[in-house]
Amino acid sequence: MKIVVASDSYKGSLSSLSVAEAVSTGVLSVCPSAQVTTVAVADGGEGTLEAVINATDGDFITLEVSDPLNRPILAKYGIIRPESRATAVVEVAQAVGLTLMKPEERNPLLASSKGVGELIMDAWSRGCREFIICLGGSGTNDGGRGMMEVPGIREVAREGHFTVMCDVKNPFIGPDGATMVFGPQKGATPEMLPVLEARLTDLASIIESETGKDVRKLPGAGAAGGLGGAFAAWFSAELKSGIDVLLDTIGFDAIIDGADLVITGEGCADSQTASGKAALGVLRRAQRHGIPTALLAGKVIDAPKLESLGFQHVIAVSDPAAPLSEQMDPLVASSRLKAKTEALIFKLFNKDVY
Repeated sequence: MKIVVASDSYKGSLSSLSVAEAVSTGVLSVCPSAQVTTVAVADGGEGTLEAVINATDGDFITLEVSDPLNRPILAKYGIIRPESRATAVVEVAQAVGLTLMKPEERNPLLASSKGVGELIMDAWSRGCREFIICLGGSGTNDGGRGMMEVPGIREVAREGHFTVMCDVKNPFIGPDGATMVFGPQKGATPEMLPVLEARLTDLASIIESETGKDVRKLPGAGAAGGLGGAFAAWFSAELKSGIDVLLDTIGFDAIIDGADLVITGEGCADSQTASGKAALGVLRRAQRHGIPTALLAGKVIDAPKLESLGFQHVIAVSDPAAPLSEQMDPLVASSRLKAKTEALIFKLFNKDVY
């Protein structure tokens, strides 16, 4: 019996690897002879870098770059070295992530994406010509201005090949754009919003003048404070589903070939799962191979809706009656996840246990 575990993290509680370990332990405690393959997955946000590099046996590079407020910070990116061209995996949150600033420091009028450009330039200097950019978790709203001010970046933009992991459809500007939707969570006050919107509006005109590309209404251009638009225009990047890029990069279809069951998961499974999150991406790949898929989530909202997507089993791990602090406790979450997995495997494969 072959079972593949491919779960996102339970944000704030368990990492992807911790989830995989708990599920794997649960499977083997019921079916010791099972072949269990574990893969950490993510949809382009924080954690994607480690998921890709660990799965491809790549290398991590750490260097000093500028944080959102132009302070020096150590950040890392990854390099995958196949026989052809080396590929750099750059997670923007490493350099300009929202969590790199204290809540009182967050000010998108000041925050710069310069650090992203510095990561790219270092990768270029090491021979990388293919780039996978993981958007998500940024603390900036500058439309890529800071990134494009890094010396040499425009040449790299012309000569490199860039694929961008982007799972939001927000345009560059407008009521559904980068500023109005994501600005407040990055520290923008009501007074800042029109100023930030005006800046991106002006930048959109500059981008169109320089590249001939109109990013104003481009789906995904508003991701990461407008970095989606910057990459689409200046770098001619493809904005693609984050989880699909990751699954293609790690060769997921080959990994699940011949599997009897795929187990995936996330911290909270709800209507957003249907919008292209990691768990749905895993499900769609499993469906191509006719493999049943179970969803084990910390919290489940609207299980019938999730089952209608094609998950054969939708299981909530946490105890809703328990205090939130207990539900989020890693030891508690790991123990309950193992127990839920054991119950699922016994239900499905108990004929193989004896």
